[in-house]
Amino acid sequence: MKQLDPQVQKPAIKAFVFDAYGTLLDVHSTVSRSLDDLGDAAPAVSETWRTKQLEYSWLRSLMGKHADFWQVTADALTYALRCHDMEDQARHDRLMNLYRELLAYSDALETLEFLKEKQHTTLVLSNGSQGMLGEALTFAGLDKYLDAALSIDKIGIYKPSPNVYRLVLDYMSRQHKTCRAEEILFVSANAWDVAGANSFGFRVAWINRFNHPAEVLPGGPDLTIKSLSELIPLG
Repeated sequence: MKQLDPQVQKPAIKAFVFDAYGTLLDVHSTVSRSLDDLGDAAPAVSETWRTKQLEYSWLRSLMGKHADFWQVTADALTYALRCHDMEDQARHDRLMNLYRELLAYSDALETLEFLKEKQHTTLVLSNGSQGMLGEALTFAGLDKYLDAALSIDKIGIYKPSPNVYRLVLDYMSRQHKTCRAEEILFVSANAWDVAGANSFGFRVAWINRFNHPAEVLPGGPDLTIKSLSELIPLG
């Protein structure tokens, strides 16, 4: 775990804010439950699906052609199945239904439970539409340890737009917990999201489960961890 620099005085953390997809929820768990159908192509289909899901969110934001994340996810799956010559409507529908039931990473539950026991504010900030986000967090059993799940639905633009990260400060203000950006610890497994959140002014923990290199972008993590449970000492 890369530690926060003890020589740099930082204000106390007022909220722990988590990305959902890829951070708390395993986006590849859908395809892992479809091995009988997808066979050896399953890992490649899953990687293409995730890549296109992210690319389509960014491209729609740049083009000013917003669609909610459920539609973006469906479009990305259409491309992924077509790319791997596995396009079939029944298969598409089955995989989309499984996306409502993503499995949580094993370290997510214990970490959120601990933070709530310590009475910290815990939030999700996600590109996911409010409906799909609610379903996924409830299925995974994480909802009861979260104060709120914040979606980009109302502003119609995706991370890493600064307008998305501002939703956290707006929420805290509405709850009479007004704080500065540097009093938020944002946690994400997505290095591009880390860059966006840090550029906005959040302190950021990057959960780098798979030993990826850092992105060459403005903004980076204040600390790098391998497991969400490494946040527990900060609570």
